[in-house]
Amino acid sequence: MLSVLVPGGTGQLGSALSALASSEVRVVAPSSAELDVTSAGSVIAAVNALAAEAAEAGRSPLVINAAAYTAVDAAETDESRAFRINADGARVLAAACSSRRVPLIHVSTDYVFPGDSSRPYEPEDPLGPRSAYGRTKAAGEDAVLGSGARAWVVRTAWVYGAGGANFVETMRRLEGERDTVSVVDDQRGSPTWSADLAAGLLDLGRAVVSGRAPQRRVLHCTNAGETTWYGFARAVFEELGADPERVKPCTTAEFPRPAPRPPYSVLSNEAWQQAGLTPLRPWREALHDYLAGK
Repeated sequence: MLSVLVPGGTGQLGSALSALASSEVRVVAPSSAELDVTSAGSVIAAVNALAAEAAEAGRSPLVINAAAYTAVDAAETDESRAFRINADGARVLAAACSSRRVPLIHVSTDYVFPGDSSRPYEPEDPLGPRSAYGRTKAAGEDAVLGSGARAWVVRTAWVYGAGGANFVETMRRLEGERDTVSVVDDQRGSPTWSADLAAGLLDLGRAVVSGRAPQRRVLHCTNAGETTWYGFARAVFEELGADPERVKPCTTAEFPRPAPRPPYSVLSNEAWQQAGLTPLRPWREALHDYLAGK
Protein backbone atom coordinates (compact mmCIF):
# COMPACT_ATOMS: atom_id res chain seq x y z
CA MET A 1 0.00 0.00 0.00
CA LEU A 2 1.18 3.48 -0.90
CA SER A 3 0.86 6.98 0.48
CA VAL A 4 1.74 9.34 -2.35
CA LEU A 5 2.50 13.06 -2.21
CA VAL A 6 2.06 14.81 -5.57
CA PRO A 7 3.34 18.40 -5.70
CA GLY A 8 1.68 20.19 -8.59
CA GLY A 9 -1.36 18.08 -7.85
CA THR A 10 -4.03 20.05 -9.70
CA GLY A 11 -2.41 20.02 -13.16
CA GLN A 12 -3.06 17.44 -15.86
CA LEU A 13 -0.79 14.78 -14.40
CA GLY A 14 -1.57 15.55 -10.76
CA SER A 15 -5.30 15.32 -11.45
CA ALA A 16 -4.81 11.99 -13.19
CA LEU A 17 -2.84 10.65 -10.22
CA SER A 18 -5.55 11.81 -7.83
CA ALA A 19 -8.11 9.93 -9.92
CA LEU A 20 -6.20 6.69 -9.24
CA ALA A 21 -6.57 6.98 -5.47
CA SER A 22 -8.01 3.84 -3.88
CA SER A 23 -7.96 1.82 -0.69
CA GLU A 24 -4.49 0.67 -1.78
CA VAL A 25 -3.17 4.08 -2.84
CA ARG A 26 -3.67 7.23 -0.79
CA VAL A 27 -2.94 10.37 -2.80
CA VAL A 28 -2.32 13.84 -1.38
CA ALA A 29 -2.11 16.26 -4.29
CA PRO A 30 -1.66 19.89 -3.23
CA SER A 31 -1.71 22.61 -5.84
CA SER A 32 1.36 24.70 -6.50
CA ALA A 33 -0.23 27.45 -4.41
CA GLU A 34 -0.74 25.04 -1.51
CA LEU A 35 2.77 23.57 -1.74
CA ASP A 36 5.47 25.79 -3.23
CA VAL A 37 8.33 23.45 -4.12
CA THR A 38 10.80 26.34 -3.93
CA SER A 39 10.01 26.83 -0.22
CA ALA A 40 12.29 24.52 1.76
CA GLY A 41 10.25 24.87 4.94
CA SER A 42 6.99 23.99 3.23
CA VAL A 43 8.51 21.05 1.38
CA ILE A 44 10.21 19.63 4.48
CA ALA A 45 6.94 19.88 6.42
CA ALA A 46 5.01 18.15 3.63
CA VAL A 47 7.51 15.29 3.27
CA ASN A 48 7.72 14.87 7.07
CA ALA A 49 3.91 14.70 7.24
CA LEU A 50 3.85 12.12 4.44
CA ALA A 51 6.46 9.95 6.16
CA ALA A 52 4.67 10.15 9.51
CA GLU A 53 1.24 9.37 8.06
CA ALA A 54 2.60 6.46 6.05
CA ALA A 55 4.36 4.97 9.08
CA GLU A 56 1.21 5.23 11.20
CA ALA A 57 -0.97 3.66 8.50
CA GLY A 58 1.52 0.93 7.61
CA ARG A 59 1.97 2.27 4.09
CA SER A 60 5.05 3.02 1.99
CA PRO A 61 5.63 6.73 1.33
CA LEU A 62 6.35 7.98 -2.19
CA VAL A 63 6.69 11.41 -3.80
CA ILE A 64 5.83 11.95 -7.47
CA ASN A 65 6.89 15.42 -8.52
CA ALA A 66 4.40 16.84 -11.02
CA ALA A 67 5.19 20.46 -10.17
CA ALA A 68 6.71 22.28 -13.12
CA TYR A 69 6.86 25.53 -15.03
CA THR A 70 5.59 24.33 -18.41
CA ALA A 71 4.92 27.58 -20.30
CA VAL A 72 7.51 26.79 -22.96
CA ASP A 73 7.35 30.07 -24.85
CA ALA A 74 7.06 32.27 -21.77
CA ALA A 75 10.18 30.64 -20.32
CA GLU A 76 12.26 32.24 -23.08
CA THR A 77 11.84 35.61 -21.36
CA ASP A 78 11.28 34.30 -17.83
CA GLU A 79 13.98 31.66 -17.52
CA SER A 80 14.86 32.64 -13.96
CA ARG A 81 11.35 31.80 -12.73
CA ALA A 82 11.28 28.60 -14.74
CA PHE A 83 14.65 27.67 -13.20
CA ARG A 84 13.38 28.32 -9.67
CA ILE A 85 10.53 25.86 -10.14
CA ASN A 86 12.02 23.28 -12.49
CA ALA A 87 15.55 23.14 -11.05
CA ASP A 88 15.63 24.74 -7.59
CA GLY A 89 12.25 23.25 -6.69
CA ALA A 90 13.40 19.80 -7.77
CA ARG A 91 16.57 20.21 -5.68
CA VAL A 92 14.60 21.23 -2.57
CA LEU A 93 12.18 18.34 -2.95
CA ALA A 94 14.96 15.80 -3.52
CA ALA A 95 16.86 17.01 -0.46
CA ALA A 96 13.76 16.60 1.72
CA CYS A 97 13.14 13.11 0.33
CA SER A 98 16.77 12.17 0.90
CA SER A 99 16.59 13.34 4.52
CA ARG A 100 13.52 11.21 5.28
CA ARG A 101 14.53 8.34 2.96
CA VAL A 102 11.35 8.73 0.96
CA PRO A 103 11.67 7.58 -2.67
CA LEU A 104 11.08 10.21 -5.34
CA ILE A 105 9.85 9.98 -8.93
CA HIS A 106 10.62 13.18 -10.80
CA VAL A 107 8.82 13.85 -14.08
CA SER A 108 10.85 15.37 -16.90
CA THR A 109 10.47 16.03 -20.61
CA ASP A 110 11.55 15.26 -24.16
CA TYR A 111 12.67 18.90 -24.44
CA VAL A 112 15.97 18.03 -22.72
CA PHE A 113 17.07 16.54 -26.06
CA PRO A 114 18.16 18.58 -29.11
CA GLY A 115 15.70 16.89 -31.46
CA ASP A 116 18.21 16.03 -34.18
CA SER A 117 18.02 12.24 -33.82
CA SER A 118 16.75 9.86 -36.47
CA ARG A 119 15.76 7.15 -33.96
CA PRO A 120 13.92 7.21 -30.61
CA TYR A 121 15.97 8.70 -27.80
CA GLU A 122 17.27 6.31 -25.15
CA PRO A 123 17.55 7.49 -21.52
CA GLU A 124 21.35 7.58 -21.65
CA ASP A 125 21.59 9.63 -24.87
CA PRO A 126 23.38 13.00 -24.51
CA LEU A 127 21.19 15.94 -23.61
CA GLY A 128 21.13 19.15 -25.59
CA PRO A 129 18.12 21.31 -24.79
CA ARG A 130 17.41 24.06 -27.30
CA SER A 131 14.96 26.08 -25.20
CA ALA A 132 14.94 27.77 -21.81
CA TYR A 133 12.29 25.32 -20.66
CA GLY A 134 14.45 22.38 -21.73
CA ARG A 135 17.51 23.82 -19.99
CA THR A 136 15.66 24.26 -16.70
CA LYS A 137 14.23 20.74 -16.85
CA ALA A 138 17.69 19.30 -17.58
CA ALA A 139 19.03 21.18 -14.56
CA GLY A 140 16.21 19.68 -12.48
CA GLU A 141 17.20 16.19 -13.58
CA ASP A 142 20.79 16.84 -12.51
CA ALA A 143 19.63 18.17 -9.15
CA VAL A 144 17.50 15.10 -8.45
CA LEU A 145 20.05 12.54 -9.61
CA GLY A 146 22.84 14.21 -7.63
CA SER A 147 20.84 14.64 -4.43
CA GLY A 148 21.55 11.30 -2.81
CA ALA A 149 17.82 10.54 -2.72
CA ARG A 150 16.37 7.22 -3.90
CA ALA A 151 15.14 8.92 -7.02
CA TRP A 152 14.10 8.12 -10.57
CA VAL A 153 13.68 10.57 -13.44
CA VAL A 154 10.88 9.71 -15.86
CA ARG A 155 10.82 11.64 -19.13
CA THR A 156 7.58 11.90 -21.04
CA ALA A 157 6.26 13.91 -24.00
CA TRP A 158 3.31 15.64 -25.61
CA VAL A 159 1.08 15.22 -22.55
CA TYR A 160 -2.63 16.02 -22.68
CA GLY A 161 -5.44 15.39 -20.22
CA ALA A 162 -8.07 16.88 -17.96
CA GLY A 163 -7.12 19.78 -15.73
CA GLY A 164 -5.22 22.05 -18.08
CA ALA A 165 -4.77 23.58 -21.51
CA ASN A 166 -3.41 21.13 -24.07
CA PHE A 167 -3.18 20.42 -27.77
CA VAL A 168 -6.20 18.11 -27.90
CA GLU A 169 -8.49 20.66 -26.27
CA THR A 170 -7.13 23.39 -28.54
CA MET A 171 -7.94 21.28 -31.60
CA ARG A 172 -11.39 20.49 -30.20
CA ARG A 173 -12.07 24.22 -29.81
CA LEU A 174 -10.66 25.16 -33.22
CA GLU A 175 -12.70 22.46 -34.94
CA GLY A 176 -15.81 24.32 -33.83
CA GLU A 177 -14.47 27.77 -34.68
CA ARG A 178 -12.67 27.46 -38.03
CA ASP A 179 -13.22 25.91 -41.42
CA THR A 180 -9.57 24.81 -41.62
CA VAL A 181 -6.66 24.58 -39.20
CA SER A 182 -2.96 24.66 -40.13
CA VAL A 183 -0.70 22.44 -37.99
CA VAL A 184 3.04 21.79 -38.25
CA ASP A 185 3.99 18.53 -39.94
CA ASP A 186 7.77 18.54 -39.37
CA GLN A 187 7.92 17.83 -35.63
CA ARG A 188 7.56 14.21 -34.47
CA GLY A 189 6.75 12.86 -31.03
CA SER A 190 4.51 10.55 -29.02
CA PRO A 191 1.21 11.94 -27.72
CA THR A 192 0.69 10.77 -24.14
CA TRP A 193 -2.56 10.77 -22.16
CA SER A 194 -1.98 11.88 -18.59
CA ALA A 195 -4.21 9.07 -17.28
CA ASP A 196 -1.98 6.42 -18.88
CA LEU A 197 1.16 8.21 -17.71
CA ALA A 198 -0.19 8.37 -14.14
CA ALA A 199 -0.86 4.62 -14.16
CA GLY A 200 2.69 4.04 -15.41
CA LEU A 201 4.19 6.19 -12.67
CA LEU A 202 2.25 4.28 -10.01
CA ASP A 203 3.47 1.04 -11.60
CA LEU A 204 7.01 2.31 -11.12
CA GLY A 205 6.21 3.45 -7.58
CA ARG A 206 4.94 0.01 -6.62
CA ALA A 207 8.09 -1.56 -8.06
CA VAL A 208 10.27 0.83 -6.05
CA VAL A 209 8.63 0.18 -2.69
CA SER A 210 8.33 -3.58 -3.21
CA GLY A 211 12.03 -4.17 -3.80
CA ARG A 212 11.81 -4.33 -7.58
CA ALA A 213 13.26 -0.88 -8.21
CA PRO A 214 14.83 -0.44 -11.66
CA GLN A 215 18.60 -0.18 -11.62
CA ARG A 216 18.46 2.51 -14.28
CA ARG A 217 17.52 5.79 -12.67
CA VAL A 218 16.35 7.50 -15.84
CA LEU A 219 13.46 6.03 -17.81
CA HIS A 220 11.11 7.09 -20.59
CA CYS A 221 7.36 6.64 -20.46
CA THR A 222 5.03 7.66 -23.29
CA ASN A 223 2.14 6.13 -25.15
CA ALA A 224 3.43 3.85 -27.89
CA GLY A 225 3.95 4.99 -31.46
CA GLU A 226 4.73 8.35 -33.00
CA THR A 227 3.22 11.00 -35.23
CA THR A 228 3.53 14.67 -36.13
CA TRP A 229 1.43 17.48 -34.68
CA TYR A 230 -0.41 17.46 -38.02
CA GLY A 231 -1.09 13.75 -37.74
CA PHE A 232 -2.16 14.22 -34.14
CA ALA A 233 -4.59 16.98 -35.13
CA ARG A 234 -6.08 14.86 -37.92
CA ALA A 235 -6.64 12.06 -35.41
CA VAL A 236 -8.44 14.46 -33.06
CA PHE A 237 -10.73 15.59 -35.88
CA GLU A 238 -11.46 12.00 -36.85
CA GLU A 239 -12.32 11.07 -33.26
CA LEU A 240 -14.65 14.07 -33.09
CA GLY A 241 -16.41 12.93 -36.26
CA ALA A 242 -15.07 15.91 -38.22
CA ASP A 243 -13.45 15.84 -41.66
CA PRO A 244 -9.67 15.43 -41.13
CA GLU A 245 -9.06 17.10 -44.51
CA ARG A 246 -9.89 20.38 -42.77
CA VAL A 247 -6.47 20.04 -41.07
CA LYS A 248 -3.76 21.45 -43.33
CA PRO A 249 -0.01 20.76 -42.97
CA CYS A 250 2.50 23.55 -42.56
CA THR A 251 6.16 23.83 -41.60
CA THR A 252 7.69 25.05 -38.35
CA ALA A 253 9.10 28.00 -40.29
CA GLU A 254 5.57 28.98 -41.29
CA PHE A 255 4.44 28.91 -37.65
CA PRO A 256 7.25 30.58 -35.66
CA ARG A 257 7.21 30.45 -31.87
CA PRO A 258 9.46 32.17 -29.31
CA ALA A 259 10.91 28.85 -28.08
CA PRO A 260 12.52 26.42 -30.53
CA ARG A 261 10.87 23.00 -30.61
CA PRO A 262 12.80 19.74 -31.07
CA PRO A 263 12.04 18.51 -34.61
CA TYR A 264 12.23 14.90 -33.41
CA SER A 265 11.56 13.99 -29.81
CA VAL A 266 10.31 10.41 -29.87
CA LEU A 267 11.38 8.67 -26.65
CA SER A 268 12.27 4.97 -26.56
CA ASN A 269 10.30 2.98 -24.01
CA GLU A 270 12.60 -0.04 -24.24
CA ALA A 271 14.31 0.60 -20.89
CA TRP A 272 10.88 0.91 -19.25
CA GLN A 273 9.90 -2.53 -20.50
CA GLN A 274 13.29 -4.02 -19.60
CA ALA A 275 12.67 -2.86 -16.03
CA GLY A 276 9.59 -5.09 -15.93
CA LEU A 277 7.17 -2.19 -16.10
CA THR A 278 3.96 -2.30 -18.13
CA PRO A 279 4.33 -0.47 -21.44
CA LEU A 280 1.75 2.16 -22.27
CA ARG A 281 -0.69 1.36 -25.07
CA PRO A 282 -0.66 2.97 -28.54
CA TRP A 283 -1.30 6.71 -28.53
CA ARG A 284 -4.29 6.47 -30.87
CA GLU A 285 -6.14 4.09 -28.53
CA ALA A 286 -5.51 6.43 -25.62
CA LEU A 287 -6.76 9.45 -27.61
CA HIS A 288 -9.96 7.59 -28.49
CA ASP A 289 -10.71 6.84 -24.84
CA TYR A 290 -9.87 10.38 -23.74
CA LEU A 291 -12.23 11.98 -26.24
CA ALA A 292 -14.89 9.35 -25.51
CA GLY A 293 -14.76 10.38 -21.87
CA LYS A 294 -13.62 6.96 -20.64
